[in-house]
Order: sequence, then C-alpha cells, then structure tokens
Amino acid sequence: MIRFFDVVFSGLGLLLGWPLLALIYLIGLFDTGSPLFLQKRVGRHQKPFVLVKFRTMRPDTASVATHLADASAVTKIGLFLRRTKLDELPQFWNVLKGEMSLVGPRPSLFNQTDLIAERAARGVFDARPGITGLAQIQGIDMSTPQLLAETDALMLREMSIVAYFKSIIKTVTGSGSGDRIKPL
Repeated sequence: MIRFFDVVFSGLGLLLGWPLLALIYLIGLFDTGSPLFLQKRVGRHQKPFVLVKFRTMRPDTASVATHLADASAVTKIGLFLRRTKLDELPQFWNVLKGEMSLVGPRPSLFNQTDLIAERAARGVFDARPGITGLAQIQGIDMSTPQLLAETDALMLREMSIVAYFKSIIKTVTGSGSGDRIKPL
C-alpha cells in the first residue's frame, strides 16, 4: 500500500510541480551553472542508484557527507533550497522509478562505511531509502551512525500508513533540521 502512495504522490508531485521544478532549475543555471546534483548512493539491498537533487553547493565541492562539508560551499540559493527542503523535489523521480520511497532511511554514500555496517546489522537495507524519515524529523544526521541506524530500524519496525503520513506531514511543516553543515 505504501508503494501505491509513493507512486501516486511522486507522480502528482512531478506532474503538478513541474513549473516550480522548471523555475528552480533555471535559477540553478544562473546560480551554479549546473542545477542538478547526481550522486551514487546506497539503495535497497545495498545496490547503488543515482540520487537526483537540486544542487545547493558549488560544483567543485568534494563529495562527502553533508555534516563534513564546508558551509562556505553552499550558495545563497542553495541555502534557501535546503531550508525549504525544495532541493529534495527531484527525488520524486527516484521514488517513481522505485529506487526510493517518500518515507524511509536517507540513502548514504558508499564511503560512509560505519553507517553502512550499522544499517546492515539492523536490516535497514531491506527497505527502500526515503526522502524523509524519523531520523530527519528528529534532527538526527549521518554524523552519528549508530544512533541513525537504530532510529532507521525503529522507524521500519513501526512503519504503517499512519506513520507514513505523519512523517510526510511533519517534514512538510518543518520538523527536523536535516543534515547539518558545520559552521564557518
């Protein structure tokens, strides 16, 4: 049932949201010259997939977990996109393709070996990664791999249609801070 809602909501998001997506894309062309950010991430069953987001950092920024990134790499437009979570909208495409869910554990980078090991030990990779989840709502980022993996496993154990919609509503209304970038 959750996959049904994923397909419906991501399809509607892309269909109805295309003017906003196009506008952000155009603004991104002027901001960084490269408005989309594509990155290989760890997916369901630890299979790789390419995550699509709007770029929020300069194109020459090193590919590291957000909490390790330098705050000066974030553009002014990127800061706005991060705060409003609009940078996540292109991931509706990943959801529609079946690589992600709207709600699930945020996909990690392949170089985050501690997090991958913690998640593997808890069966987190049995689920599709998500655009949002319990950890994001609670402000837990990838800098605490064990806590993040425990929270992801708890979310998956308690996942229901009600929990799914609560997570989406809490994300849209601004709960959680997302992955934090170290201050300047």
